[in-house]
Amino acid sequence: MEPVTISITGAAKALGLGRTSIYVLIKEGRLETVKFGRRHLIKTESIRRLIDGA
Repeated sequence: MEPVTISITGAAKALGLGRTSIYVLIKEGRLETVKFGRRHLIKTESIRRLIDGA
């Protein structure tokens, strides 16, 4: 089963970007997050949309 969410650090590694760039993409609304306690996790579907350019 494929994960539905990924950590900010994991997304940065997967996309080859820095954590700051990930936070910018979140602020711009290009990556969707969910919050569990103090953790912010990125929805993998939003990563796919970003890569596909949709």
